[in-house]
Formats: sequence, C-alpha cells, structure tokens
Amino acid sequence: MATFIQNLINGVSLGSIYALIALGYTLVYGILRLINFAHGDLFMLAAYAALGACAALGLGDAVSAGLPVSSWGAFALVLALSMAAAAAAGWLVERLAYRPLRGQPRLNLLITAVGVSLLLENGAQAVFGASPRRVPALIVDAPAFSVAGAQVSVLDLAVLGCALALLLALDVWVHRTRMGRAMRAVSHSHETAALLGIPVDRVISITFAVGSALAAAAAVLYGAKYPKVDPLMGVMPGIKAFVAAVLGGIGNLRGAVLGAMILGLAETLVAAYGASSWRDALAFGLLILILLFKPSGLLGSHQREKV
Repeated sequence: MATFIQNLINGVSLGSIYALIALGYTLVYGILRLINFAHGDLFMLAAYAALGACAALGLGDAVSAGLPVSSWGAFALVLALSMAAAAAAGWLVERLAYRPLRGQPRLNLLITAVGVSLLLENGAQAVFGASPRRVPALIVDAPAFSVAGAQVSVLDLAVLGCALALLLALDVWVHRTRMGRAMRAVSHSHETAALLGIPVDRVISITFAVGSALAAAAAVLYGAKYPKVDPLMGVMPGIKAFVAAVLGGIGNLRGAVLGAMILGLAETLVAAYGASSWRDALAFGLLILILLFKPSGLLGSHQREKV
C-alpha cells in the first residue's frame, strides 16, 4: 500500500510539470489554432536560462566545490528570471516566425513550427554543446512528512505548490482580467475582436509569452527533480505535454490539467508495475486511443470548420 501511495505522489508531481507545459500548447492553440511544436524547445531554453541564472548567482561554483546551495530565495529568483527569459523568447518566436505568416494556410504555420523547433535544438547544441550539464540543487530533497508509510518530500511539495499557484493565477488571469477577456475574444474571432478595438497582435504576443513563461516554470521544477540539462531535453516532455493537452481537450485549460494528471499517473504506475521501457510509448498509445474514440478530448467540444 505504501508503495502504491508513493507512486501516486510521484505521478501527481510529474503530472503537475506536464500540466504547466500543456497549458502553453492549449493557450496558443486556443487563440491561433496552431500546434506550436517549438514549445518543448522553449522549455529547453528556459532550463539553460535557469542554469545561467544559477551561474550568475555563484551557485555553479558552490556545486563544483561540493557545498550545499539549497535556498528558497535562490529558487524563487531563478524561477522568476527563467520565466522572464522564456517569455521574451516566446514573444520573439511569435513576432519573427509566426506573425509574418498570419493569414497564410495553416500548413505553412505548422511547417514553420517544426522548423523553429529544429532551429532551436541545433542552435542550442552549437551554443551550449551536446554534453548534458548538471543543475544546482536549489531545494533540499528531504522527507517532509509521511502518508500511510509513503514519504512526501520537500521537493514534491515545492513542485505541487508552485504548479498549483501558477495554475490558479492563470485561471484568474484568463477569466477575471481585462487581458484575459480580450484573449478569449480573440480566440473566438480575430476579425470581431479587431472591430471591437482589441489589439489582436498584442494579445497573441502576450499569449505566447505567458505560455512560454509557464513552460519555464516547468523547466525549473523538472530540473529540480531531474537535474540534467541538454539541448534535446524538451523533446519528450514536449510531446507528452502535447498528448496531455489533446487528451484533456486541446484549447481547454482545465482539460489540459486533467490530461496531464492522467498521463503523469499512468506513466508512473506503468513504470512501477509494468515495464519501464513502455513508459514513453504510453503517451503515444493514449494519443492514438483518444483520437480514435474521442477526438475532441475528455473536456473538449466539437467545432465545425470550413475546409
């Protein structure tokens, strides 16, 4: 029983990270009907930004010297700097790669997204090298309390708390603020929103920036749990988060969170009680099943489109 509860805790923690990434896919799709395949690579760039922030704070030298560097203040600062850097990168990608193609066939945007993804991956390899780098430990991974014999660590609490706070903040921003209302209006119709005086281009840029900032938060939390950074680290988390968004209903924020939790729990339980080699294949299996039996996702709705 303790082992099962421990796996549930691990699955919810992993699902929280997937949820933050999946929300970026959902936000962009909801407003542009575009699958931003470069989103996972923005996650990777945010991890390198976190590494750079750690180096600027002198934490990398402490790790090399074998000194403890766990600090909540440093963690908050690295998180904020990474989110700001990723938001700027997301805004730049939208401004340079996607905006010039606005109004073009969606296939053009899709191909561009794949091209941007490859450009970021190979650019990161050229700049940072292909060798993995270790992320300094900013949070003490020590037991906080136990539940029926299962240990809940401080790191698990940090991941859950940070993810929950950001998810609630996003929900309030989308449904209770003027910019959130503008974003929902643009999602419904670009032309109608423009006639109402809503700055469509600015709203789209802000949406990309917010989605990228959420991916950066996921990157910092992911780096805390799996302390390794490399240029291809965003590929599998990005694909799995995309599957989570489709599973819950692409374009639905709450659906993205639900899909991420289901995927995180399923992946953890399969690795624990099945075969760990099937862990990555599970995401693709779930994607195939959801497309076969409920293409709109668990909380998604059918939309008619002219083709």
